[in-house]
Amino acid sequence: MATQGSGRQPKYQRIADELREAIQAGEYGPGQRLPGENDLMATYEVARMTARQALGVLQNEGLVESRKGAGVFVRDFKPLRRRGIQRLSRDQWGAGRSIWSADIENRNLVVDQLQVSESPAPERISQVFDIPADAAVCVRSRRFVLDDKPVLLATSYLPADLVAGSAITQEDTGPGGTYARLAELGHKPVHFREEIRCRMPSQEEAHRLRLTMGTPVIMICRTAFADEGRPVEVNEMILDSAAYVLEYDFDA
Repeated sequence: MATQGSGRQPKYQRIADELREAIQAGEYGPGQRLPGENDLMATYEVARMTARQALGVLQNEGLVESRKGAGVFVRDFKPLRRRGIQRLSRDQWGAGRSIWSADIENRNLVVDQLQVSESPAPERISQVFDIPADAAVCVRSRRFVLDDKPVLLATSYLPADLVAGSAITQEDTGPGGTYARLAELGHKPVHFREEIRCRMPSQEEAHRLRLTMGTPVIMICRTAFADEGRPVEVNEMILDSAAYVLEYDFDA
């Protein structure tokens, strides 16, 4: 591989472009090692910093990952396709299926960190529920791991008086999860709203999701509404942006 033409594009970007094209063409498959800094320095006649920047571009895009002492490898991970509309269908959770089953197909998604507690509502949450500041809410915090890779942090808030004594306050909410239990309590979700933002992760989020440097996260805040527009759950989710494809499929 050799760069062509001078142009105005930085050398490291041209090298990254060629490596990306090689990955997309299958010259480097999942799990295969890319040329190292020394190889790129010799091939492209560039300084070490330029070679390092080129590899850094691909790491930031989530295409490759660095393994300490071994080199940089093509990421061996199939993105999770999050079907934003189908997954929230009543046919899903109403039939006792997890909403996540619409996304994962036959892959192994597990919750490896789970904490259920009752605490005063943060101001942003109390405003959504229209409850007094610091009123008690049930908080369900989870980390989801797909194929041994952490992909999602989720924290759900529900009014404590609404779910008191139900399985929602337990670690295992049962078939159909939280929404099925809300339906049994007479507060069946009938409408959902999701707000999506992107940003760089906090240090804690990067650690818990095992993110490579420069990888942004996707923030999804979902509010579930029961009859008469009453909000019954706020779920704040932090997604590894390199692990997800967000899909919205609906009729015109």
